[in-house]
Amino acid sequence: MNIPRLVVAAPSSGAGKTTVATGLIAALAARGLQVSPHKVGPDYIDPGYHALAAGRPGRNLDAFMCGPERIAPLFLHGAAGADVAVVEGVMGLHDGAAGRGELASTAHVAKLLRAPVVLVVDASSQSRSVAALVHGFASWDPEVRLAGVILNRVASDRHEQLLREALEEGGGVPVLGSVRRSASVATPSRHLGLIPAVERSEAALAAVRDMGELIAASVDLDAVLELARTAPELTDAPWSAAEEVEVVPGRPRIALAGGAAFSFSYAENAELLAAAGAEVVPFDPLRDAELPEGTDGLVIGGGFPEMYVGELSANEGLRKAIAELAASGAPVAAECAGLLYLGRELDGVAMCGVVDTTSRMTQRLTLGYREAVALTDSVLAPAGTRLRGHEFHRTVCEPGAGPAPAWGWRGPAGAQTEGFVEGSVHASYLHLHWAGAPELAVRFVRAAAERV
Repeated sequence: MNIPRLVVAAPSSGAGKTTVATGLIAALAARGLQVSPHKVGPDYIDPGYHALAAGRPGRNLDAFMCGPERIAPLFLHGAAGADVAVVEGVMGLHDGAAGRGELASTAHVAKLLRAPVVLVVDASSQSRSVAALVHGFASWDPEVRLAGVILNRVASDRHEQLLREALEEGGGVPVLGSVRRSASVATPSRHLGLIPAVERSEAALAAVRDMGELIAASVDLDAVLELARTAPELTDAPWSAAEEVEVVPGRPRIALAGGAAFSFSYAENAELLAAAGAEVVPFDPLRDAELPEGTDGLVIGGGFPEMYVGELSANEGLRKAIAELAASGAPVAAECAGLLYLGRELDGVAMCGVVDTTSRMTQRLTLGYREAVALTDSVLAPAGTRLRGHEFHRTVCEPGAGPAPAWGWRGPAGAQTEGFVEGSVHASYLHLHWAGAPELAVRFVRAAAERV
């Protein structure tokens, strides 16, 4: 399958990848093209802005959690029917899973996709040095095709002229655009990065529109499309949820938490649940007073419950319904934000009381990939199952693990246990991409189907 595509990368974090990538998606979509948005790595927030710009789900491409062999198939699945695909990188071009070489880096994914790379360079504090920087990235790994540069945060026409002259002297990598500093496209941040698009509603739409207009006025979109069309055909078969799982009879109804407080979810997780035979019903704990009628299982992903703790606590009817569902033996899977919501308290405010832990905000960021082993049989996995996941939070639970921990792994401080398995409830900080372990969906649907 041949889908025109390119990867938007940068020398480091903070160079403006998200602004440029989202702006490219919006600008190309404004031309009437079907644009497929993707994000390297585990991040949930950037794909939300991509989705607003493209009008279709933003998809993650994580070679650590899903395996390198699934990257091209997952890309082809997400990009089906698209005219062009834009893949936003993570961190610096060659930064990936710590201590594992190129694994899960933007460069790694670009090679797996055989896609040309456009380097976004923050030019705000340099002129001629930009040529040395680009030359270094272009020559570091010959298998990575650095095919274009977009200069970001350019101060003036004179500054742009100096940058272009230096790059022309350096030779080899064309300049596709020069983006001036602009306050209108700034997206507000807080303790885990950008504020998710779902929380900003009209403001997020306006920011995406401004990004698209800025990039359309600053970047040669025809040259970008021409570059994307140089990507060779991918011979992999598209990933298919139906081919990854067996169908469990009974069609259980599984409620999937969403909305502003629980906006972190990979699209493939829900697709796998549906392919395994479940009816997946989204609901919003900030708005819905009850669980969907006939709920047989509950999945609560990540997000920012700490920003909505008062509203979540005030929805007493839903908290009670969730506690009753868990007590009835229905399968419940919660990760990160879901764990906080199921605990007794969050920052001293009452939550669902399903899991015997309390949580609070801290100044310390816990971030990184984890190679975990299931320590207890649960509705997600039998004991001994080995999986790869990701942690990303500034909260702490006390205790951090129950008498029957969910996971164990070895970290910088040695062996660690984490999470809770209490009856039919599995609650943990660990984020999982189920495309890397589709058996999780089958096991969970099977547990829900036993109640039908």
